[in-house]
Amino acid sequence: MLKLEYFLELARSHEAELAAPIKAFSLPGSKIEIGDEPSLMGVVNLSPDSWYRESVCLNTKDAISRGKLLAAQGAAIVDVGGESTLHEAERVDAVGQSARLLPVITSLSAAGVAVSAETYNPEVAKQSLEAGASIINLTGAGEAEAIYESVATHESAVIICFVQGANAREVADLKLNDDPVPMLLDYFGREIERAQAAGVSRIIIDPGLGFYYRNLEDSADRVRHQMNVFLNTFRLRQLGWPVCHALPHAFEYFGEEVRTAESFFAVLAALGKTSLFRTHEVPKVRAVLETLRAY
Repeated sequence: MLKLEYFLELARSHEAELAAPIKAFSLPGSKIEIGDEPSLMGVVNLSPDSWYRESVCLNTKDAISRGKLLAAQGAAIVDVGGESTLHEAERVDAVGQSARLLPVITSLSAAGVAVSAETYNPEVAKQSLEAGASIINLTGAGEAEAIYESVATHESAVIICFVQGANAREVADLKLNDDPVPMLLDYFGREIERAQAAGVSRIIIDPGLGFYYRNLEDSADRVRHQMNVFLNTFRLRQLGWPVCHALPHAFEYFGEEVRTAESFFAVLAALGKTSLFRTHEVPKVRAVLETLRAY
């Protein structure tokens, strides 16, 4: 059981990281600032394989409508993806991903919506930026250097996701330790250096809690790991950049109430000083964050 004593011990053990400053920046062509103040990222899934049915849009018109709705509900950024990261999902090549993504990105960005394109493919990333995406949500470091170069050319931002493998579709088992932070610091330190060497000046890091790993099929192990990372997120501030979290679901615990799970995890993410909350449930998570702000 998570108790108040744990928070006290955690804060006392890492006072320097708790107070560490992070860089704040505005997205290109936008007044949206990413920094200490929490922001929401809504989700539009253009893959029929995505399991969160409420976020799935099977045609361009529906995807654009959902993106505009998410922005109206309070999402600072709308994240669009053309391929599910589930291990059993259909693989979609660059041509297929771009065919799904580009019309949506073009329309939403023209409407003033800040768009993030989720991909690990360099060509898809390049075309998404040309279509108006403000962020590349990079779900794999296998071909990251080419993507960093495109991001730098467009003076855009990149979300560097932690992935134990070449990309979110080609993962090895997740290495689990009692303290996950050293592994994350090592990965992000290396990737931040590569991104900055390519000229990227707007960086967000994401511990990748929403990706599928076979050795985390046991719900207790998975949720324990997720909660541990959320609460220790503030320790990543020593890297100097904002942190994004994709809020998970813990279906085994929430069951028919699974649509409320992200609200619960948002509390833990906020306590860990998360800057950007990737959620399928923008109104619910927005209400949680506004309630926390009231204290």
